[in-house]
Amino acid sequence: MESPSNLYYSVGVMGLIYLVVVLACIVLSWWALQVFRFDVLCRDPKGVQAKLLQILLSIAIGYQAAKFIMDYIQWSLQLKWMFG
Repeated sequence: MESPSNLYYSVGVMGLIYLVVVLACIVLSWWALQVFRFDVLCRDPKGVQAKLLQILLSIAIGYQAAKFIMDYIQWSLQLKWMFG
């Protein structure tokens, strides 16, 4: 059985990894959205509202991508219990 301090440490490390993955995915989605033509959809593509829309889309897409990556890693780590 793990001691509480080891358990807290491992939970903290997983939280840190999750934060890094989420931020990386948000940055990647922001970068990917830079090629999208917002001038077709927005009246003022250089305005504050268009930039806010781009930020919110980046957060939504990045979070979902990070959630998928972290779930996939968690599921792959759980496979060891199948044969264990």
